[in-house]
Amino acid sequence: MKKTENITTAALLLASSILLSRILGYLREMLLAYKFGASATTDAFYAAFQIPDLLNYFLAGGALSIAFIPLYNRVLAKNGEKAAHDLMANVLGTLGLIVVIMTALLWVNAEALVRFQFPKFDNDTVALTVWLTRIVLPAQIFFITGGILQAVLLAHKNFHAAALAPLIYNTCTILGGYFLYPFFGIAGFAIGTLAGSVLGPFLMPILFSFRHIPIRLRVRPRERDFVVYLAMAAPLMFGQTLLTLDEWYGRWFGAMLTTGSVAHISYARRLMQVPIAVIGQAVGAAALPTLAKLWAEDKVDELNKTLLQTLKTGLALSVLAGAAFFAAARPIVGLVYEHGAFTRDDSFVVSALTAIFAFAIPGWILQQISIRGFYARGDTWRPMVLGTVLSVAVIPLYMFLAHTQGVDGLALAGAIGMTLNAVATLAFAYHLHKAPELKPLLNVFIKTLGIAIPAIVAAKTAIWLREMIAPMDGWQHKYIALGDLCLAGAAFGIIALPAVFLFGEEGLRQYCRKIMRRLTGLAV
Repeated sequence: MKKTENITTAALLLASSILLSRILGYLREMLLAYKFGASATTDAFYAAFQIPDLLNYFLAGGALSIAFIPLYNRVLAKNGEKAAHDLMANVLGTLGLIVVIMTALLWVNAEALVRFQFPKFDNDTVALTVWLTRIVLPAQIFFITGGILQAVLLAHKNFHAAALAPLIYNTCTILGGYFLYPFFGIAGFAIGTLAGSVLGPFLMPILFSFRHIPIRLRVRPRERDFVVYLAMAAPLMFGQTLLTLDEWYGRWFGAMLTTGSVAHISYARRLMQVPIAVIGQAVGAAALPTLAKLWAEDKVDELNKTLLQTLKTGLALSVLAGAAFFAAARPIVGLVYEHGAFTRDDSFVVSALTAIFAFAIPGWILQQISIRGFYARGDTWRPMVLGTVLSVAVIPLYMFLAHTQGVDGLALAGAIGMTLNAVATLAFAYHLHKAPELKPLLNVFIKTLGIAIPAIVAAKTAIWLREMIAPMDGWQHKYIALGDLCLAGAAFGIIALPAVFLFGEEGLRQYCRKIMRRLTGLAV
């Protein structure tokens, strides 16, 4: 089995995959916006993922590697390969049976659950949401069972299935939306999503496990190692953090606002998730196996040092990414979404939301990385309790800002809440483990902010000068958006890149050098 040993190399592999996946996601959102804009139909489409997302979350499907890898490594180290494979077979068989049963129950009760969650939807929107929910709901069977196999591959530092799965998944969604639209309307996207879950997250881990990892099914829920797995996964199943709940709050409270609000905030969130996934998700997924291995080998000092360096690099990257999205929010939204049924007014609303969400990016990424320090130690309870308390505590903030500021208030509440969540998690980690040290992180934040602010000013000024010298509008708006994006990106880069190499955090400089070597093939 081919392994990827270095965290940076693994992170780059996953980051490249996630970036391509998000580009495909952009294409999906562009097609969705072109066909349906921000309407009751798109509200129904995004709302249809609420019940499947709940099922995935409560079975820890989105965090299988977090709960599974430390335990798998421990069993492998203490009891050998056979015991580790038996653990995998039991988790695969038992959890697979549970998800099939729960999927069937939710499928039958979909209408009642949709009406309960979205009471402001009219009957036609409810009917469409129920239909779409029943199409995408079975996809969770393939996400969760495939996720178990993918977790085993990650434990063996094989990241290739994790890199390919999202690309195939998003491609299938696009193809379904494009080719099935004439026959099924927006349900074509849902059918493509279901097909993508089979061919990507489910089939890819099977192919990469072939001849290396025996795939077997056992259903023994009382077996000791499975009970231990449930104990580790339980807080991920029943606890809540804003990493997940922010999107749910956006759907629930957005559905109480004007028609199209759920779609508006979902479009903006998709844009924000690109840097979050490329940096936070990729770095966190790449770091967890190494951190868990260091903990299993009782190398605590090395674990703390590795985690701190990963956090410093992730923080520096996230501040620059958030700054870039804030500076170029309007041309990004114009280029990606503004066509067909997606109007100029929709574009202005989503642009404002994207700019607000940009402030959430550093907190979101820090949370994704810092919480791995707990998970590597097999500690899933304490960070999830903290996350649950904070998630409940900020509900009044979401309600107040949604009531007073509308959909902009929901985005602002998310940015504030996620920043508080990340700071609290870091402080809690330091209180418990005396690591990571907070002062170096604060220094990196201040230093990177000093790079980001002049870069934002340069990007905004470049767009303002273009508007003053050559005001353009009308049918050429796509070309204007592309030109403004290139102009803002060039101005931002001219300021930021030299400053990074002169004054930036050392890990960030190494990260940039490695990217440039890969892009150019030259030593930098």
